[in-house]
Amino acid sequence: MSNYDGDDWSDNSGSGEFSETTSRSWFQRIGDSIKGMLFGFLLVIVSGGMLFWNEGRAAKTAAALTEGAGVVQSVPNNAVSPANNGKLIHVSGDTSAPSPATDNEIGFSQKGLKLSRKVEMFQWKEIKESKTRDKLGGGQETVTTYRYTKDWSDRAIDSSRFRRSNDHQNPSFPSTRSRSFPVTDAKLGAFRLDPALISGLGDGERVDVPDSLKDAVVNKFGDKAKVQSGTIYVGNNPSSASVGDIRITYSLLPLQPISVVAKQTNGGFSPYTASNGRSILLSTTGTKDAAAMFKSAQDANTMLTWGLRMLGIVLMFAGFSMILGPISVFASVIPLLGNIAGFGTSLIAMLATAITAPVIIAIAWFFYRPLVSIIVLAVGVAIFVGIKYLGKQRAAGNAPARAG
Repeated sequence: MSNYDGDDWSDNSGSGEFSETTSRSWFQRIGDSIKGMLFGFLLVIVSGGMLFWNEGRAAKTAAALTEGAGVVQSVPNNAVSPANNGKLIHVSGDTSAPSPATDNEIGFSQKGLKLSRKVEMFQWKEIKESKTRDKLGGGQETVTTYRYTKDWSDRAIDSSRFRRSNDHQNPSFPSTRSRSFPVTDAKLGAFRLDPALISGLGDGERVDVPDSLKDAVVNKFGDKAKVQSGTIYVGNNPSSASVGDIRITYSLLPLQPISVVAKQTNGGFSPYTASNGRSILLSTTGTKDAAAMFKSAQDANTMLTWGLRMLGIVLMFAGFSMILGPISVFASVIPLLGNIAGFGTSLIAMLATAITAPVIIAIAWFFYRPLVSIIVLAVGVAIFVGIKYLGKQRAAGNAPARAG
């Protein structure tokens, strides 16, 4: 392990792991906490705006889906009726494609709706872990441990940002990148399928590259390229990868039954625009009726809404914590007091979030769903009044009778 102070560090362990220690004075922490407080205000504002926007997005999406479910027409797939142009339709059935899905860059073709190429490179990855402790007098000491591992990644990892970049350099990522190749002449029955719609159906399952592509692979990637176990490998030894080695795998979305809800447009499909401006374009593999597809879309909208709510709440809590940060820093002259103050400010930040976030969400509901909000509020008031009335009745029944 190594020690670090200021700009100097050393590592005599010879391993791929080392640590460095940095220190901040009490005055530096005060300055940083004041900067953090300003950012905290911004974070609270941004998270509040996000919560408000999310409720609007959710309400508009739900309304559009409800509207679509009410006007959608299920039509047969064996013929395209001009009378349905511009209408929201539901179609299910088998797919076909005269041409195969093809990666022309490598020359690999397969019969199906879409061929997907995944390109990965074996690269260095930096893992950083930090532990911080307060010191008497308000200072702070942080020990950061860096570990370097090698792993496959389909994205370039920038080794120039590593703490020890000289010893862990990643080569340039190949120009051949991950990409999908949907067919351009696919059909659902008599309906034309747009490549963009096909792309939304997923990638399918792994498919092996045939050994017959060996010569094409060598011509493309050089003498180190080979086809092994259905994978294109560029490197010396597939069983013991080195940094810079490349592997390419494929997946295939086969010809299969699919279901689509969309606007009929010139023998094909396009997004349908609801009255509130939201677009509807639903597609899935398998044969599903329109009701099931709209229910799945509503469920997905609900899940996304709750996911964004939780994200907004977490960001708001972080913002309030940063606003209150200087309090715990001032108290940290004595570490025990700093810990107590930190716990207290966390509780205050949690309470502030618990009050502010629901209020913003409630305001958004009144703004985007006034009728539903009024009904919910009326039910809530009725329940409150009912409970209060029952409580008074029970208290009156339990009161002792007065003497005559």
